[in-house]
Amino acid sequence: AVGSLGVTVAGGNNAGNASNQLSWPSAVYVDKNENVYISDTDNSRIQMWAKGATSGVTVAGGNGK
Repeated sequence: AVGSLGVTVAGGNNAGNASNQLSWPSAVYVDKNENVYISDTDNSRIQMWAKGATSGVTVAGGNGK
């Protein structure tokens, strides 16, 4: 049925701190350009995933607690 299947748009590569991984994501925001921002709690960073991207870009934090 339509809407019964999801598509992974960020993460999905086990927990970790590489640009294509997340560790304890706790919040998500999607902007008007369909970029996905994720609060990556255990990595103390916010990752932005552009539409169709296979990895994220750290836009805030990422330098430890």
